[in-house]
Amino acid sequence: MKKSLILFITVLCTSTLLHAQSNNEVSSKKFKAFKFDIGIGYATPSNGSSNAVGGFTFTLEPHYRLSDALAVGLRFEGAALGFKDLSNNVTVSVLSSYCATGEYYFSNNGFRPFAGAGFGIFTQQSVTVNSGSSTTVTTPGQSNFGFFPRLGFETGHFRMSGEYNSVDNGGYIALKLGFFFGGGKK
Repeated sequence: MKKSLILFITVLCTSTLLHAQSNNEVSSKKFKAFKFDIGIGYATPSNGSSNAVGGFTFTLEPHYRLSDALAVGLRFEGAALGFKDLSNNVTVSVLSSYCATGEYYFSNNGFRPFAGAGFGIFTQQSVTVNSGSSTTVTTPGQSNFGFFPRLGFETGHFRMSGEYNSVDNGGYIALKLGFFFGGGKK
């Protein structure tokens, strides 16, 4: 995980420096500096568990554009993942994350593909319902450091992305649709 964090920071710094050298005119920005993303989507555990029944994710993400091609921000995300075992016991694992993010946009046209990554704190808590006795067991939350790479695109104010959230105690894949306020063309 430390190698991934070092790689992420190196790529982010390198792309920032290269872009700054290739585009010296700040006044030539085509897009507004601030934007706020809202997204919902499908989440599934990344461990390939046959007990997984899927899940849901919701994201709020403010961004600031350092340039038309590079944005930094904060991601606040909640994800609920469901599992069902052979005894029909149901477990819902709820993860929340608070992450610093960076995105690089490959185009300044109407269709804008991007790649990005982020890292921060992921907190996980779970609730298990025993089908035989209808008892509920809550597992206390624990926090771990995690990171995620992401790919996606924006067109107009529509946004679609996919990301792999990697955490010490397991991760999940999220596919999200959403929109954003602000950040459009000037």
